[in-house]
Amino acid sequence: MEKEVHEQYEYARNRIRQKKRLYYHFVFFTLGSIFLFTSVYFFETAIALNWCIWFIIIWLFIFVLHFIKVFITDRFMNKYWEREQIDRLVSLQQKKIAQLQSKIEENNSK
Repeated sequence: MEKEVHEQYEYARNRIRQKKRLYYHFVFFTLGSIFLFTSVYFFETAIALNWCIWFIIIWLFIFVLHFIKVFITDRFMNKYWEREQIDRLVSLQQKKIAQLQSKIEENNSK
């Protein structure tokens, strides 16, 4: 029982760490985008507007991928999902092995 509690604690800690990193990523993305826009429009740096927009779009795409990983992929395909899939595949293999053994026994008895 203690092992289960420890695994649940570790899972919760990892999920909180993932969410925390995602929130930091969002804040950094927002502040970085604001800085890029202000540097282009107000300070008239040598950075071209198109380059700034493309950089923000690519960064937004990376943020969306990070969001999908944290809130969709890792939520449904975690350790528990892996265990269920492994158990299911092992049981299917055991059924096939049992069927093959019964066929072998039938052939040997003939």
